[in-house]
Amino acid sequence: MRSRNEFAWRIWMVGDKEALSLRSGGRLARVTFREPTDNHAADVRDLIALCPQLDRNSLYCELLLCTDFAGTCVLAERAAEVVGWLAAYRRPSEPSTLFIWQIAVHPEVRNIGVGKGLIISALNRPSCESVTHIEATATLSNRASKLLFAGVARDLRAPIRQAVRFDRDIHFKGQHESEYTIAIGPFERSISPVGMPVGLPSQYQNKEAAMTDQSAPDGGGEFAIFRHLESEVRSYARSFPVVFARARGAQLFARDGTAYLDFLMGCSSLNYGHNPPELKAALADYIAGEGITHGLDLYNEAKESFLREFHDTILRPRQLDYVVQFPGPTGANAVEAALKLARKITGRSNIIAFTNGFHGVSLGALSCTGNRYHRAAAGQLLGGVTRLPYDGYLGSAVDTADYLDRLLSDPSSGVDAPAAVIVETVQGEGGLNVAGTGWLRKVAAIARRHGALLIVDDIQAGVGRTDAFFSFEAAGLHPDIVTMAKSISGYGLPMALVLIDRQLDKWEPGEHNGTFRGNCHAFVTARAALEHFWRTDSLAASVREKGNLLKSRLEQIAQKYNPSRASAKGRGMMRGIDLKSGEVASQVISTAFQRGLIVETAGPYDEVVKCLPPLVIGEDQLSQGLDILEYAIESVIGNRPITAA
Repeated sequence: MRSRNEFAWRIWMVGDKEALSLRSGGRLARVTFREPTDNHAADVRDLIALCPQLDRNSLYCELLLCTDFAGTCVLAERAAEVVGWLAAYRRPSEPSTLFIWQIAVHPEVRNIGVGKGLIISALNRPSCESVTHIEATATLSNRASKLLFAGVARDLRAPIRQAVRFDRDIHFKGQHESEYTIAIGPFERSISPVGMPVGLPSQYQNKEAAMTDQSAPDGGGEFAIFRHLESEVRSYARSFPVVFARARGAQLFARDGTAYLDFLMGCSSLNYGHNPPELKAALADYIAGEGITHGLDLYNEAKESFLREFHDTILRPRQLDYVVQFPGPTGANAVEAALKLARKITGRSNIIAFTNGFHGVSLGALSCTGNRYHRAAAGQLLGGVTRLPYDGYLGSAVDTADYLDRLLSDPSSGVDAPAAVIVETVQGEGGLNVAGTGWLRKVAAIARRHGALLIVDDIQAGVGRTDAFFSFEAAGLHPDIVTMAKSISGYGLPMALVLIDRQLDKWEPGEHNGTFRGNCHAFVTARAALEHFWRTDSLAASVREKGNLLKSRLEQIAQKYNPSRASAKGRGMMRGIDLKSGEVASQVISTAFQRGLIVETAGPYDEVVKCLPPLVIGEDQLSQGLDILEYAIESVIGNRPITAA
């Protein structure tokens, strides 16, 4: 339900113009939107003169905008009077971005939605049908513009970012306020914010049909059912707006047959690719033989086979004496169980976690997660955790492990004795930050010295993603507890493990359980994956080889640019490029998607393009994906000036 102060929208076609009826505070204004002509240039210049926050342009400039750029500019009229103006163009190097230069609204029609109407009308121009990003600049004092674009981003359900574009002293010689970039996107072309379609112009032809599309699942294009019934919490679908139908190996196929290389891989849940044939055959045989689907924690043959294979192939060769807990289907379930057990064993409540760590979004795991966006959704205080700087967080000259030791050794530091230290060896969601082996060893020794358990979260970095089965093997660690999920089932089926040092298994029967801890289909595919991929060292050797290729190519790409603009980072086949800007990284993944590559961002500002190709990808497909990524980065930042963060 709208508040009384919010405008109500009605929009329809009047000849070749869109008409907008706007009501606010009892006022009604009929406004039409159209492309400008050369006859409007003088009126536009007069309108801008009524907007003191805007810079005035020459009449010749306005003539050019009203003619050569008419396809991306919009005029608003009320009773033949020009009351609104939007000057915009599609950046040649980034055709998916509409750069909005100026928006001017007559004082008599402000605060009733004309500014937003200008933007929506521009997006519906034929010349803007492929636009998925909006950019503009505004000064800090231009509060109206910032509020307008924030509202547009909210209606488009798209992220919005801000960064200095043109500096007061560097670019304006102290004669003009700094201009800040406001970047919105990517957004789905088929979204209809507050009842306004943002697809092709033909969607305006039947407003009632468009309204129906928003309230019924059987209309409004291929995304309608998702928009109608799926929660707004969905995320990846906004960046990759395609309905996918099937998948094989390193590829996803859209409903129309278009193939996409997948460097997201279920966020490392599909390390062996989509539908690996050996695992698919094992699962099909099990189902055909009427194998048990759901077994709680009853003894059954599927679990027996997995446990035996896991022990013989993974634990025994590494001399790891762990017992296995099945906490439920997700990594967050595993983290919750690990934290709970550590507190039970030690009788302490405090947990040490690290900056930029990500351990899940259920409340206990979220307390250990650093991401402000996710933490803000908790709706309550997230306590019981002391957060300390990760390796390299304070620069290479500062050993943050020593800092941890000092705090725990000082009885007046204010840091309570911890039950556990939880750490990722590579912070996937945090931006591909890699902990050094020496730092990890020191943290493990410090935890032990202070009576705390060491929990390694290997949910994203494990199962071969960094070459060895466990990501902590290179550091020679023997964690007290290990959490695993994502690719442990091998087939994308929900499955999580908590590995517990045998001497620390202090659970009482049924003390911590979950309904879906007995997913037998996942046991079957997990066992088949261990048999096929891990009985020899061939996969780990292949990952090392391809990881080196990935590293080399990403470094080559990054070295084309100043280190302040791009740098390669990561480990194994968990690598990416830090582009120093969430705005830039977002445009890169959008451009890559348009050319057939699915790749995501990570980091506190989503500034890192993160590559997670399947471990079994062929070198040809790996090179093809990296070629697309290189093209996308060049397209977005190849000619872009360095800007302050």
